[in-house]
Amino acid sequence: MVSMEQRHTDSGDGSDAEAVWLSEDEQRTWRAYLHATTLLEDHLDRQLQRDAKMPHMYFGLLVRLSEAPRRRLRMTELARETKITRSRLSHAIARLEKSGWVRREDCPSDKRGQFAILTDEGLGVLEKTAPGHVGTVRQALFDRLTPEQQKSLGEIMVIIAEGLQPKEAGADLPWLR
Repeated sequence: MVSMEQRHTDSGDGSDAEAVWLSEDEQRTWRAYLHATTLLEDHLDRQLQRDAKMPHMYFGLLVRLSEAPRRRLRMTELARETKITRSRLSHAIARLEKSGWVRREDCPSDKRGQFAILTDEGLGVLEKTAPGHVGTVRQALFDRLTPEQQKSLGEIMVIIAEGLQPKEAGADLPWLR
């Protein structure tokens, strides 16, 4: 761990930039955020593994496909929407195909492109699993917060997401490669 007394850091480009270290309150907030999000993701993963034998990420893919027109998305669009590398997405879709929940179809207008399509069986699994998942989300997050805290959390997450959303069309992001 870097000492709080250290005032300079190598930025990686050869220049010496002065770091603005987190205050004690900021450090406490940052670590609480990391701890809570790690525990929440683990909690959701365990519930979905128990109830549907799938990780949270796969559930998210099924949800995205269920919301898409005709329950289908180009693989590149699905990667972009879920912020998953194409390689990792391809592996996940292969596993979902093996379960019969998703199928792939070649794109007629682009020989290299493929669609991921949610099957009727996949939609059935999603419909069966969703109530338990929503209950887990509600119990783990929303039931612990007042309505005002829920509103604040939502507003804060929007601000953070908007600030991190790439502005440039050609950004070098893993899920765009």
